[in-house]
Amino acid sequence: MADELSRRHPMAVLIAVCLASASMPLAFTGPTVALPSIGKALGGSPVSINWATNAYLLTFGSMLLAAGALADRYGRKRVFAFATAGFAILSAMLAFVPDMTSFNLIRAAEGVMAAAAMSAGMAALAQEFEGSGRLRAFSFVGVSFGVGLSLAPIASAYLYEMFGWRSIFGLVVAFDVAAFALGTFYMVETRDPAATTVDWPGCVSFTVALAALTTAILEGPGRGWSDPMVVAFFAVAIAFLIAFVFIERRVARPMLDLDLFRYRQFAGVQLLAAAPAYGFVVLLILLPIRLVGIDGMSAPEVGQTMFAMSAPLLVLPLLAGSLTRWLSPATLCGLGLVVSSLGVFWLGLVPIGARPADFVPALLVIGVGISFPWGLMDGLAVSVVPKERAGMAAGIFGTVRVAGEGIALALVTALLSGLAQSQVSKIVSQPTTSSLIAERLSTGNFGGASALAPEVPQPTLLASYGDAFGTLTLCLAAVTLITAVVVFVSLRRPAVAQE
Repeated sequence: MADELSRRHPMAVLIAVCLASASMPLAFTGPTVALPSIGKALGGSPVSINWATNAYLLTFGSMLLAAGALADRYGRKRVFAFATAGFAILSAMLAFVPDMTSFNLIRAAEGVMAAAAMSAGMAALAQEFEGSGRLRAFSFVGVSFGVGLSLAPIASAYLYEMFGWRSIFGLVVAFDVAAFALGTFYMVETRDPAATTVDWPGCVSFTVALAALTTAILEGPGRGWSDPMVVAFFAVAIAFLIAFVFIERRVARPMLDLDLFRYRQFAGVQLLAAAPAYGFVVLLILLPIRLVGIDGMSAPEVGQTMFAMSAPLLVLPLLAGSLTRWLSPATLCGLGLVVSSLGVFWLGLVPIGARPADFVPALLVIGVGISFPWGLMDGLAVSVVPKERAGMAAGIFGTVRVAGEGIALALVTALLSGLAQSQVSKIVSQPTTSSLIAERLSTGNFGGASALAPEVPQPTLLASYGDAFGTLTLCLAAVTLITAVVVFVSLRRPAVAQE
């Protein structure tokens, strides 16, 4: 009965996948408005607080392709139901954790469930829609990410203000319970008969490489980049990355088909997938921490301020699809990234202690700019390769996007900490003390930073952070602008036609 209903209601399957997709950015960005409070309540160190987001992104990005293989073998409906139910249960558990270690371990488990839900859901959609309908369905999934990102800051802020930080995971639970119900009732169970094995060596080597790289980047600012442990983690990351490429070249059913990168446009789409990380996604994490911990805004003020950046994603990605009748995707994506880079540069000019309204124009420019590549890249991921390779292409695209966001967040967090330390060292003579102060400033713990240097006037310490943040935004704007040029050059040829 459920199979028959699914064939008559493919839109119900699409809604289920979109609900699950929207819950993932809710879980990703929702806790950021409360992260300083979470760290304080659970006794977290600056590094463990950074892991609260990175643990989720690390497992999410590294498990996407492996989860797709599991869904192909054991059934897309079964994996989707298990993953959405697991995601809901784990999100509810976060409200009851006793310490930061438990919080981060559950966040890592959430990432695994997110990868399974996304992979199984996208594979199920591919069975429900054909041709141009499939591209539109995939684009709607991308838009649902934007909806989740738009809802997360303001909804989480008000829940936090009214009921405390433990309440902010309730919205994630609600989305995934709804996705579980719709998916269980309407999805057809499908499998890939040829999927008899899972590329576990490739999965393990890829995950270890990402974990080692992320750990090295996060530990570098505090320990020093020449510290033996940091160097060892970088060496492990390189070794396992080489092993991963070696494995994927020789395994019968690779987790990642490296031959797809011979398509120039496909390589360009992968860069496009990572582009929003530096001009948009990292700001969703770092800016609320600054606004709460450094600028002293309330949670509702932060939610309203951040909504200015994410609100354009509710409308403009759909407009981007319509504009492709007159402008090429390469032009729209390139121009969008240029506009976003200008917004990031503008954001860096907003001084510490400014009013919420002072941030809004720059954040709107960022949101408007990023909406155009955001609305096109999911469809481009499957349209720039031959039709028979679309499934693998979508999986690689998702992996690059999520893993790229995790690496970007680790890099940018480390860069902010390093820039803050450089500024603080000008006013604090002890290198060890300046490092500890910088770590606390970068995680929004201004009180803790100030307590370590009581002789330094607070306005001077705030000015040091402001200079560091301004330099950071200049770097992010430059990276986004360079990416815009490379993306435009890579995507300028027409996409492979889909039958």
